[in-house]
Order: sequence, then structure tokens, then C-alpha cells
Amino acid sequence: MPTAQPTDLTRRVQRDLTDSYDEELELELDDRDLDPDTLLPSPTRSEQEKESRRQYFHELFRLQAELVKLQDWVVHTGHKVVILFEGRDAAGKGGVIKRIAQRLNPRVCRVAALPAPNDRERTQWYFQRYVSHLPAAGEIVLFDRSWYNRAGVERVMGFCTDSQYEEFFQTVPEFERMLVRSGIQLIKYWFSISDEEQNARFLSRIHDPLKQWKLSPMDLESRRRWEEYTRAKEIMLERTHIPEARWWVVQGVDKKRARLNCIHHLLQQMPYVEVERPVIALPEREYHDDYVRRPVPPEIIVPEVF
Repeated sequence: MPTAQPTDLTRRVQRDLTDSYDEELELELDDRDLDPDTLLPSPTRSEQEKESRRQYFHELFRLQAELVKLQDWVVHTGHKVVILFEGRDAAGKGGVIKRIAQRLNPRVCRVAALPAPNDRERTQWYFQRYVSHLPAAGEIVLFDRSWYNRAGVERVMGFCTDSQYEEFFQTVPEFERMLVRSGIQLIKYWFSISDEEQNARFLSRIHDPLKQWKLSPMDLESRRRWEEYTRAKEIMLERTHIPEARWWVVQGVDKKRARLNCIHHLLQQMPYVEVERPVIALPEREYHDDYVRRPVPPEIIVPEVF
């Protein structure tokens, strides 16, 4: 009996699963000289795919080294940066946020991923709960979704009224201009993927037990309402693309290329230079004759199972 050939959708799901394993590998690699192929070999991967993968890791590590330079410059100059990441579910926002923050100081670069507002927050000024996460001098804040929830999921799912929706569009341009006037650099990214690619990524999450938690009921509903989300996105970009805080659209069908393109573009948005660091000398360890280290009680030691 002939073996069934994989369909295009099956290949997409398989590719997304492979990318997921690559993502986990990325987060473990600290030595840019390591060859990822030796750590996660695949006999089914073509030489062209292997070379593409090597180039990806090479560029990723290079760009992350530049992000460290950017971080030092932000701290040195007292610059304040807010970066918004918006897009459809499974568009790759979380992936690029991880790669940006991965090698940076969490005290300098932090991620704000706010949950749904509670009962008290629903009675506040809409932007109030976001304001507390804004940066001080020498800080970068990455918003994994932002106040643009009102223009997207809240509008499509009916979580806001028509008047609240319209008030948002009246207020948000001036709110963002105020942020810019206060000295905050505001950068806004929209991650764009195709209908087919989102479908493949959702199926990949369904079949990957390590990623099923990423599929919320809201995510599943977004598949059904694809066109409504498209319409809401088009209105949002049209009404909130202002000179002080313009939108940048990242083509996200290829996740790896999207990460590299976004980080490369982000670096170009700031006139950073490499800040000279002082030479670090490790001090000599002190020894004291009157100190004897006490033994650790065996009952509090974690068993060495592995």
C-alpha cells in the first residue's frame, strides 16, 4: 500500500514544530561559535536548509551583540524607549520580544504583558494602567500588546462600546504625542501573517503539548473572525499612524526572517554608539583565620536525582 504524501498544510505544521525546537535551542545557546547543527542534527534537513539555519544564528547573535551596545548607550544617555508589538495571534510577537530581551539586563529592558483588566481597572481612565509601566531614564520597555487592545480585540469581541472605541481614536494620538514630548521614543510594530500561516501555527500548537497553553479561547475565536480582525487592523493603522509615532509593519510569515528584520530595523531607529566600558579587575579573595565554614544540614539538601 503506497505511503500517503504529506499535504502542504502538514508540511507547514511540521516546519513550525521544527522552528519551535530551534527556538528552544536559541534560548540555550550562549556561545556564538557553537554550530547549532551539531547540537540538533536532522537527517531530513537539506544542505540548503542547514546553511540557511547557520546564517540565521550567525545574524541573530550579531544583532544581539548590537542590542547590548544599544542598551549601554540607553543607560549612558538616559534615553527612554517604548516599543509596542501588535499583530494577530501567533504572528511572532513573543518570539521577537524574547530575542530582544534575551541577552539584555532585565533592569534596563523589561517586558510589559498586561492581563485583561480587572473590575477596578475597567473603571479607570483607559490608559491609566499602561502609564505605570512607562520607562524612566535609561530604560527600555517592550509592550507585548498594548493600549491598542481597544482598537483590536476589544472592538471585535464587543468588550467596549462604540463611544469608547471612538474616544480611543480621539485620545490615542494626543496621548502618544505627550509621551514623545516627555522624552520617550515610541516605536510601534505590527506583525503581519497570512490566513494560511496562522492556521498552520494554530494546528502546530494543538499538536505540541509544550505550546497548547498558548491557545486561549480568544485565540480560537480569532480564527473564526479573521476578516473582522483584518478590518479592525486596517482602521487602526489608518487612524493612528502619526508622524510622532508611526507604524512599522513586519512581514511575519517566515518567523526567523521576521525576527532578524525587526531587530535590524529597531537598531536603526536610534543613533546609538558603543560606550566605552571601564576595565574590570577581579579583586583578590579575602581569607580569615577565625572563620570556619559550617556544614549544610543534610535534610535541606536537594536530592541529586540526575
